Amino acid sequence: MILRPVGLEACFTLADLHDRAFDRPWTAEAFETLLKGPGVFAVLGEAGDPQEAKGFILCRAIAGEAEILTVAVEPAARRRGWGAALVEMAAGVAKEAAAFEMFLEVAADNVAAIGLYETTGFARVGLRKGYYPHADGAKDAVVMRRVLNS
Repeated sequence: MILRPVGLEACFTLADLHDRAFDRPWTAEAFETLLKGPGVFAVLGEAGDPQEAKGFILCRAIAGEAEILTVAVEPAARRRGWGAALVEMAAGVAKEAAAFEMFLEVAADNVAAIGLYETTGFARVGLRKGYYPHADGAKDAVVMRRVLNS
């Protein structure tokens, strides 16, 4: 497992992984726009020989707070520690950027992701009704928080 920071050069890789992980994937252009924003960073996880992308995390750390914007893990690589490793590395980068806490939103029905976040130190702190658009109607999002520097 190799985890490394990436920038604009990885936009197509991030978009490809996002496409394999989500029903409503983000484009390479969307990743480019986000990565140009203040405090935004991405970590890519790779394995194999040659190195193959398995997952990534995209975050923002600014003004003492960090936010997980998205996490994507290749479906075949799930439940093998990739998500937790990416979250932990991102939390470390956010701490180095002087963030005191990290937030995220996750679909309320995404039990696996909520479990991942709870095992990596996040706690539920709120609920956003109808946050995620979906073909079957808007889905609620659980807001979660992790203290980074206490």
